Amino acid sequence: MKGITQFFQACSGVQPSLLRRAPTESAKYTGIGATIFFTGIFAFLAASYALYTVTDNSFMALSGGLLWGSMIFNLDRYIVSSMKKKENFSSELKIAIPRLALAILIALVISKPLELKMFEKEIDSELVILQQEERKKQEEGVRSRFQNQQEEVKNEIDLLKNEISEKTTKRDELREIAREEADGTGGTGIKNAGPIYRIKKEHADQAEKELKELYANNNSVILEKTKWLDSIQQIIATEVSTFQHTTINGLAGRLEAMNSVTKKYNSVWLAHWFIILLFITIECLPVFVKLLAEKGPYDHLLHIHEHRFHTQHAWEIGNINEHIKRKSHGIGNPEKNWMIAEIIKPLGLTEDSNQRNTDAV
Repeated sequence: MKGITQFFQACSGVQPSLLRRAPTESAKYTGIGATIFFTGIFAFLAASYALYTVTDNSFMALSGGLLWGSMIFNLDRYIVSSMKKKENFSSELKIAIPRLALAILIALVISKPLELKMFEKEIDSELVILQQEERKKQEEGVRSRFQNQQEEVKNEIDLLKNEISEKTTKRDELREIAREEADGTGGTGIKNAGPIYRIKKEHADQAEKELKELYANNNSVILEKTKWLDSIQQIIATEVSTFQHTTINGLAGRLEAMNSVTKKYNSVWLAHWFIILLFITIECLPVFVKLLAEKGPYDHLLHIHEHRFHTQHAWEIGNINEHIKRKSHGIGNPEKNWMIAEIIKPLGLTEDSNQRNTDAV
């Protein structure tokens, strides 16, 4: 149990030597470290599933997931350990805001692959629908290539049929006129087959002859155009039959299916947001704990430790200044500046520090 506690404390980024001097802080940093550790585990699972969906290779998925989980774990550990308690809450909040934004982004990335796994059955059902819609789009694309030509030919066939229909109507009208002339129900009103009847009969016969010629000509053209339409239908059917079965099962397809399922079902929509909020809470929890917790013994010890370092640094700078003052007594400024630069170079100080040292001398 002690080993697990120490492991979680190490995950929180605390200094063990300082934490041993503040035993009351042990539980807090153990909890923070456990949260960071399990967030890394969630990141490992999420990345492994996402990579397996893309590559279908277990080794690559586990390797990539381990790398991603380790990176998220290290990033969370850095975010929490780099937050120092200050006397002013507003200054702490300014420091915490970018860290919280980064934590929310990490939570969104982690939660998405796990959502895909949790709603896998619903997504699989939606993928079938998406595949059918994709095949329908492909068929419509093939049909649209011939649509204009087919419409033109159909219109031509309709015109030819209308000509025959109009000629047939005209023939029938002339026949009816001749019959009425013959039986006395129309025309001159005289019931006989006189010269006027014969003229009207000739007109009807001429219309019959023209109708037969028009029918023969138009019908042959209609037959040719109908055969052309049938051949186009066969071409379309052949192209459609050669389509390969579209399988939408990649990460992008599953994300699209997840989006569609979320829009269709309110229960899935609610669960989707609950999962996201859960991971955001888990990811932001260590930051909130550091932000809202009062300044404890560990924070005071850490401040003393850092203050001691800064004091030691300032003391060393003072010694350097005194050493420079003694060594540079009686020499010109160019030589003095060169000597100062050479002395402070191993300390990695800036040009501003160099100038301050020169001014001090």
